[in-house]
Amino acid sequence: MYRMEETRNTAATATPTISGDRMSSHLQFSDKNSLPKPDVQILTSNGLRIPVHTGILASVSPVLENIIDRPHKHHSSEKIIPILGVPCDAVSSFIQFLYSSRCSEEELERYGIHLLALSHVYLVPQLKHTCSKSVGQRLTIENVVDVLQLARLCDSPDLYVKCMKTVSNNFKAVEKTEGWRFMQENDPFLELEILKFIDEAESRKMRTRRHREEQRLFMELSEAMECLEHICTEGCTAVGPSDMDPANQRGPCNKFSTCEGLQLLIKHFATCKNRVNGKCSRCKRMWQLLRLHSSICDRTDSCRVPLCRYRIYYYYYYY
Repeated sequence: MYRMEETRNTAATATPTISGDRMSSHLQFSDKNSLPKPDVQILTSNGLRIPVHTGILASVSPVLENIIDRPHKHHSSEKIIPILGVPCDAVSSFIQFLYSSRCSEEELERYGIHLLALSHVYLVPQLKHTCSKSVGQRLTIENVVDVLQLARLCDSPDLYVKCMKTVSNNFKAVEKTEGWRFMQENDPFLELEILKFIDEAESRKMRTRRHREEQRLFMELSEAMECLEHICTEGCTAVGPSDMDPANQRGPCNKFSTCEGLQLLIKHFATCKNRVNGKCSRCKRMWQLLRLHSSICDRTDSCRVPLCRYRIYYYYYYY
């Protein structure tokens, strides 16, 4: 479980409070006189009491609304809602957000993790989204495991995935942190989740690389097929149809880097004495190109590529 700090003022003999006027001033209300007198107090860990309005709390947080409507065992004129386990300043920032729907960058930097926990417990989605984003922007190698545990407990999927990616990308460094050692001792299931995520991430990378390689090969073969038809139909620089006048041979095409290599391969294939006994790797490559073209060509009678259609199988059989 995430190790949340708790501040206590054991030395205090009197209960400190924030007056209604101070609270109104702190929350920067446009019209202080429009607010009625606070009718409930928030009690923090160090004994600080913050006077607030039940109507505002109930309108923003359904959890606080249920607490307010819950019948009290002890009948007294003083209504108190304890919010413990987090610093009192974090509670003040939380109450301020309930009133104003605003939270400063300084407060998010200092109390972001505490505000995230409070927004989850008291069901304040707007604050939860803001805190998740802010905490995610301040991830470090040292705190990422603690924040990951908090993200899982607070059901914050975006922050959870960001923490997982940070751990995956910096695993060797994260393994050396105190947070990782604490997690190994107290939450082995989370360690298993992390290792599984890293393994799946590596598998995704391998699939992506394989897919890109397949796409690259497909593009090269597609370009080679175009160049083969282009050479056998129109001719290009040094190689062309047998019935074409060399004087009419065309200049370099727009795919000449591929076309030139294919022309050299065709020249070799035309003169190689080992092309039908499997001893020449270059001829074997040419046979594969001709066979591939034959398998996809849909112009039975008009195609000018040598050995196209049924003829290629005759030559391939002897090869």
